[in-house]
Amino acid sequence: MADLQDEPHAAFPAPTAPTAHTAGTAAPGAGAPVAPGAAPLAPGAARAEDGPAAVAGSALERAVALLSVHPVADGHNTLVRTLRQSPYHDIDTPDGGVDTDIPRLRAGGVGAQFWSLLPQEAAPGTDQVVSDALEQIDVARDLMHRYPDGLSLALTADDMADARNRGRIASFLGPVSGRTLTDSLGALRAFHTLGVRMLAPAGAAWAADELTPFGYEVVREMNRLAMLVDLTGCTPDVACQLAGASKAPVIVSHTAAAALNPHPGNVTDEVLLALRASNGLAMVTFDAEQTGDSLHAVADHVEHVRTVAGPHCVGLGATFGTEPGVPRPMGLTDPSGYPRLVAELLERGWSETDLAMLTWENAQRVLRDAEFTARAAQHRRPA
Repeated sequence: MADLQDEPHAAFPAPTAPTAHTAGTAAPGAGAPVAPGAAPLAPGAARAEDGPAAVAGSALERAVALLSVHPVADGHNTLVRTLRQSPYHDIDTPDGGVDTDIPRLRAGGVGAQFWSLLPQEAAPGTDQVVSDALEQIDVARDLMHRYPDGLSLALTADDMADARNRGRIASFLGPVSGRTLTDSLGALRAFHTLGVRMLAPAGAAWAADELTPFGYEVVREMNRLAMLVDLTGCTPDVACQLAGASKAPVIVSHTAAAALNPHPGNVTDEVLLALRASNGLAMVTFDAEQTGDSLHAVADHVEHVRTVAGPHCVGLGATFGTEPGVPRPMGLTDPSGYPRLVAELLERGWSETDLAMLTWENAQRVLRDAEFTARAAQHRRPA
């Protein structure tokens, strides 16, 4: 299928930007402006007080227009795990009990989403981790079956573009935990058959203090299968080893800059430089503990990643998909806030070309490069 990424797609409703008459009374993603004293916005929708009041309407209008052509490819959303624990949420309508639903994804201009299959932090042994991953895959696939007009399973970069151009949100499965693999690559191939396209080695014995011989075999097989290696949570040394071992670009699905905030989940400049060398991708989270509690702070992290890794190696992985209680930066409390961040970056002088790479093109390029690497390795026999 031809690459359709440069063609606008009107099927994605964009949030209404404030005009000169409505600035301060409407929020991106909320649809029609809300006049004083009118009915409140839909649950979870961003309000004017949630974001920087200084964002000019013209910048927000440009952000909305850009996202209608180059939507967001978000690297990390935990909604599947949330729905497994609380299956009563209906994501086809605004739902105040969870921060992600189809209306707010559309309002924020999200065109592709990686649905995380990672377990809870303290998940027990390997058998439980494998079972947990399989159950989350079942929930994710059921989600796409229940909402076929909103979500479409994606396995390739072409699927990503095709879903967007049909008015669907391309839905990738992953990352799955590297702890699901012990001494055999069979589980990895089984996950690929089920549609998983990303694996995170962090926490696995073969990627703890250093990448073991089996770890190198895992990376080679992932390259052969066009599965993305997610460095999230790896130590800097192991992250650099993984980046060097992979013939395809590697990614960090949700992170921020350790140089600005030394949170254990944030990547060092050393890792960002390794991503730059491998044409990888660091996707900046909206977790306030990692970035700070303001939209401005998130933009600072995005800019730092771009400065160190390069404009071709920065993306977005907000880590939405939770029930209330998770700290979020003001103005970025749910996916409908994406136009606010893009408007902030426009105000900082970002070109529309760099913003298109940030939101869509870098993620699609990494997928295409992984697929090219896999085609080149098809002569290899499975391990």
